[in-house]
Amino acid sequence: MPFKQININEQINEKLNTDTEFKQLWDESRSEYRLLADLIKIHKATGMSQAELAEKSGNKQQVISRIENHENSLTLKTLCGMLDVLGYEIRFEPKAN
Repeated sequence: MPFKQININEQINEKLNTDTEFKQLWDESRSEYRLLADLIKIHKATGMSQAELAEKSGNKQQVISRIENHENSLTLKTLCGMLDVLGYEIRFEPKAN
């Protein structure tokens, strides 16, 4: 039996347009993914290895790896420790709509 090829973007868009609960959860997750993408970009820009970041922020390299691979959720404590080592801080700003 051959696999059926699907377009995941079409599937997501259809679900977003027909399922309000899915849309709410999707919208909430976007903020998390943007934050994580920014954190990874900052980390890569420093040229610091995961092991170095882990050591300096008081974590294990595996923790950093799992966070960056979207396998573990990021705690506020871990986020603040990583940002501190990378020379960044959290700021709250109103959403731009």
